[in-house]
Amino acid sequence: MAKYNETETPTAINLIGAGTEITGDVSSNSDIRIDGTLKGNLKTAGKVVIGETGKVKGEIKCKNSDVLGEINGKIQVDQLLSLKATARIFGDIVTKKLAIEPGSQFTGNCNMGEESLKNVGTEESKIGSKEQKSA
Repeated sequence: MAKYNETETPTAINLIGAGTEITGDVSSNSDIRIDGTLKGNLKTAGKVVIGETGKVKGEIKCKNSDVLGEINGKIQVDQLLSLKATARIFGDIVTKKLAIEPGSQFTGNCNMGEESLKNVGTEESKIGSKEQKSA
């Protein structure tokens, strides 16, 4: 007999299907797969999968990511970023670990390791405090 534990939260997988275009920022606590187009920033506590037909124009912040499609903008991954053979990234990468398959394309800067993730947080807080002072 199966036992349901109410303290477990079901993991939802969000999907932006092929042919769908979203303009605006997306925030989620769950995994997300993009096979369509997102013009805006994406922030999630879960995994991001950019499918072969998927395109993102904006910044991405997530825990893990598999990229098969195209990203125009910065991607920050807390754990593992996997660039598959069909991946095309035009922007900077900040990640703890990086796996790159032959055939993938990347144009930009790459910072790896835990220190690079800590430095990004420090830089963002400095930028935020400068913006508050100038406002």
